[in-house]
Amino acid sequence: MTRVALRGIRSHLGRFLLSVLAVLLGVAFVAGTFSLRTMMSSTFSELVETSTVGDAYVRGAEQIAAAASADMAAVRTGVPLDLVEEVAAVDGIGTALPEITGPIVLVGADGTAVAAGNGPPSFALALHPEEPSTELVAGRAPTGLGEVALETATLEASGLAVGDSAQVVLGGELTPVDVVGEVSFGAPVAGATIVFLDPVTATEVFAPEGLVTSIAVYAEGDLDEEAVVERLRAALGPTLDGLDAEVATGEAVRDETRAQVEQILGFVSTFLLVFAAIALFVGAFIIANTFQMTVRQRQREFAMLRAIGASPAQVFTSILVQALVVGMLGSALGVGAGVGLVAGLREVFARMGMELSGQIPLDGFTVLVSVLIGTVVSVAAAAVPARRAALTPPVEAMRDDVAAHDRGSVIRAVVGGLLLAGGVAAVAVATLGELDEPGMLLGAGAAGVVIGTLLLAPTVVPAALRVLAAPAVLALRPLGGLARGNVTRNPRRTASTAGALMIGMALVGAAAVLATSTQASTRAIVENESTADLLLQSATMAVPAEAAREVGEVDGVGAADLLEVATVTVDGDARTAIGVEAGIFTRALDITVVEGALESLADGEVAVQRGTAEDEGWAVGDELEVRGAAGTLSLTVGAIIDSRAIGVPLVLAQEQYGELVPAGQSVIDSVFITLATGAEVEEVRAAITEVITPYVVVTVLDNEEFADQIADQVDQILVILYALLGLSIVIAVLGIVNTLALSIAERTREIGLLRAVGLGRFQLATVVTIESVLTAVFGTLLGVGIGVGLAATLPTVYADEGLTTLVVPWSQLGVVLGLAVVVGVLAAVWPAVRAARLDVLDAVSYE
Repeated sequence: MTRVALRGIRSHLGRFLLSVLAVLLGVAFVAGTFSLRTMMSSTFSELVETSTVGDAYVRGAEQIAAAASADMAAVRTGVPLDLVEEVAAVDGIGTALPEITGPIVLVGADGTAVAAGNGPPSFALALHPEEPSTELVAGRAPTGLGEVALETATLEASGLAVGDSAQVVLGGELTPVDVVGEVSFGAPVAGATIVFLDPVTATEVFAPEGLVTSIAVYAEGDLDEEAVVERLRAALGPTLDGLDAEVATGEAVRDETRAQVEQILGFVSTFLLVFAAIALFVGAFIIANTFQMTVRQRQREFAMLRAIGASPAQVFTSILVQALVVGMLGSALGVGAGVGLVAGLREVFARMGMELSGQIPLDGFTVLVSVLIGTVVSVAAAAVPARRAALTPPVEAMRDDVAAHDRGSVIRAVVGGLLLAGGVAAVAVATLGELDEPGMLLGAGAAGVVIGTLLLAPTVVPAALRVLAAPAVLALRPLGGLARGNVTRNPRRTASTAGALMIGMALVGAAAVLATSTQASTRAIVENESTADLLLQSATMAVPAEAAREVGEVDGVGAADLLEVATVTVDGDARTAIGVEAGIFTRALDITVVEGALESLADGEVAVQRGTAEDEGWAVGDELEVRGAAGTLSLTVGAIIDSRAIGVPLVLAQEQYGELVPAGQSVIDSVFITLATGAEVEEVRAAITEVITPYVVVTVLDNEEFADQIADQVDQILVILYALLGLSIVIAVLGIVNTLALSIAERTREIGLLRAVGLGRFQLATVVTIESVLTAVFGTLLGVGIGVGLAATLPTVYADEGLTTLVVPWSQLGVVLGLAVVVGVLAAVWPAVRAARLDVLDAVSYE
């Protein structure tokens, strides 16, 4: 039977190629995701190995925030810079170097900021001459405030060269500098912009209070890491305990950093694998359709095999062998395509300044998982048609009019109806009920709605397509009627073909509604809460302090209120906090106070967001132990607020904020500008623009432009989602092509008879095109309806998270529907040409 199965593939090779292609695309996404993750992991691991080379590290005992990007710097409580001398004096210690780092903006040769935006970070490091992790490959080390050295990739990206003059925004001030050296880590830095300063300058800017996050310790001779740690603990134990500091081996620090990076990359991998799963799920529809139609066309062949002694199990196995070949071949090609996809992405990343290391990884795990997934999907999709072929009685299968029994249709409809009703009920409860965690129920309900609709689709196909086909039937007689009859003749096949497109279009519709609703909600937040006249923002997410100070001195500016952000811990849990002048809430922000009073900030109390207060059980009057890198304070909750403009858990007065957060670790997120009485907005804005121009990365916005900026960020995310969902739509189009091609092979004699009685080639091609368009429009309408309906519940479910406004983008959805027509026409090209080229006499005599 294996030979029979392989001969079946060879004799009907065209029938299986699109199924192979569907598996290839889905598996390429899986293999590419695993390979990309491995390559990114390798890049960051190399950077960790080359930049964190100390034998031990003396650091703050409590971690405030984990590493979140390529600088690998977890935020910890600080240790005194004075401790360096005590550490270096311990027996067996060769060198102790404080790790001093902070944000910086480098202005490139073209006058723009290097690596500005939401991508890789930009930071400065103190360059110690004894530091073994760096190599000075050109020039010399910087020796003062006016000199810097640049990491090799940063030097290239900036367009600068050793000896050039440049500018940096350092410590919030625009500073002219000379590039005096080039430094290498010996590994790619994943697009990070890294500037080196001399230790004195770095200390003055980033550690003015004399606190650093860690001290790197290098041993003398062959002393191992554990021995170094033991000696440091023995010599400095009481001191470390008093400072709430700890000693860790270099390997432990490297392991921690790698684990944090892996956690970040794990999220990226999961995100991409979701779309790979969608692609494979859609591909399964194509495979199932292919085998379903192939089985129908080969019923006589299977009947002959049964008549000469083949058992049902052998027939079943022969079809599964064909599916196995499709799966394995498609998977193998998909692995190769995945490597090609990652190669292309690496080039794209390199052009964007994010260099990734090493060769494209293709390990045994990636190959095994990719091939296994593709093969299992193929075999599972072919199992039901194979079972039907095996159980069809030989005598019935050899009849001229093979009956297509579908005994499961009633059961399928009942199950689909129950799932749909249950899904709708779950969505309604999640939307209208007072649940603490409605997300899980909403997700389960959405899954029930989608699966239930897929199962019920064959039941509604005849009625729905009669309605959709009505314009074609009236305008294109008799071609429209022929097309309608063809797509309604086998409702299950049509529903399965449309179902593949339905999945992709449902996600597109939901994404469109979610994006436009997010934009509208954001605009509402800005309009309702921001009363400032103008706003300063930075492309690096950090407004230079000097720029903010200068703007505050511009004529016509009544107040320039800073919104500073940092990470602290509250009772051991990391929280984001902002520091503000209490007057901001009467000048620039109008937020809702649920309980207490914002005036309490001036008395040294803290305001907390309502959501955080409810989660933690906090109330006005409660005492919170708040700890930052600079110290610890016991603060009383003075107000509970409900604000989306301030999307962080804690709000502190500037005085308390300064006691918790060192200046080098604080970031000015925004500056709210209120004009003086009688000042003209456009005049003041022009003056502010002149002041901030030298700072390169800072822009001045009004409230409407600020909302537009956030909306643009949502649009960028939407483009990424559409690109990823496009893969599932491409596979769905292949499904339509495949179904039409197989349908034409199935109707060869019918087509020959129609041609014999006068149907022209162009008319026949038109019939096939109408069939394709009807299938595509049906799947699109069904998918968009489901996606929009489910997404419409989100503003109710997630109103507390700021998604307060529902907007349905009818114009975008109209474009999607128009796209469905285009998809239908394109999908019909090859099958229509194939049908039109059939020889009439051969078609009439076709068995």
